[in-house]
Amino acid sequence: MARIPASEQPPAGAALRADAERNRERVLEAARHVFAEQGLDASTNAIARRAGVGVATLFRRFPTREDLIAAAFAEKMHAYAEAVDDALAAPDAWHGFCAYLERVCQMQADDRGFADVLTLTFPTAKAFEEQRKEIGEKLTKLLDSAKATGRLRPDFAHQDVPLILMANAGVITATKDAAPDAWRRLVGYLLQAFAAEAAQPLPDPPSRAQMYRALKRLAPTPHGARSSG
Repeated sequence: MARIPASEQPPAGAALRADAERNRERVLEAARHVFAEQGLDASTNAIARRAGVGVATLFRRFPTREDLIAAAFAEKMHAYAEAVDDALAAPDAWHGFCAYLERVCQMQADDRGFADVLTLTFPTAKAFEEQRKEIGEKLTKLLDSAKATGRLRPDFAHQDVPLILMANAGVITATKDAAPDAWRRLVGYLLQAFAAEAAQPLPDPPSRAQMYRALKRLAPTPHGARSSG
């Protein structure tokens, strides 16, 4: 095979950068598959093996587990943001809210890793958390609009959303192999309970500070185990 003249070969630095980018994409693709199958507790060794790289290469690209999670689920978080935007754009805010909840719970069912992401917080992943904050602000607008229709019960709180997602994630984990659509019944029951005409007095919701602590406590440690404090 003819040798490429040195004058036409890419600079060594450019070749190294291209190789590093390929490794980064391989790690991200592997992480998405492994997290979807095993959840966020999946080991970095399993991800590195799926990517065909060494663990040292993985950590050069993503120094912390939170860095890896944030990068792996960037597209899913964008889709999550779109779900809120679409709900806000719906002609009827109550129907928009119901469609939003069903869509997000479907996203959890489709990807075990994303089911975990929506019920955790990642303090060191600043851009990721900033996006989550922006989505949360839009969600508040959606809830206010749905209440204004008179259809969403007036005591529904922003903090109820992570509670719903936690419950749905638990159902998905417990029934995924035996009854993969069981989550739909849970969501159906919940939506009926959220309707203003069915409202009965409820205990007070946890405060936002309490929910933040709960989400932070559930976050995986650098070694993949759940934090207990």
